[in-house]
Amino acid sequence: MGLHALLLPACALFAVGLYGVLSQQSIVMLMMGLELMINGVIAAAGAFWYHVAPATADGQVLVLVAVTVMALEMAMGFAVTTAIFRAREVDVTDEAGDLRG
Repeated sequence: MGLHALLLPACALFAVGLYGVLSQQSIVMLMMGLELMINGVIAAAGAFWYHVAPATADGQVLVLVAVTVMALEMAMGFAVTTAIFRAREVDVTDEAGDLRG
């Protein structure tokens, strides 16, 4: 299996996530698009690892660390989104903009 065949789904994930981020106003949908983008980057990193050095475990460890960081980031993001919604009943990014400073 070539590198192009592995990078094509990763690029598709990233593109769908980018479209979701740029087209949605709901905070939850925005975070789902970000998660798709991160999954695309992780898939591309795994593809490059598989293509460059499949015998070493360095790439696997890097992918596991990235997935762990992604899970923690999404959990914190959903916690903040839930707190904003409970405090002000705001679920759209335009209305949450006045929360700065």
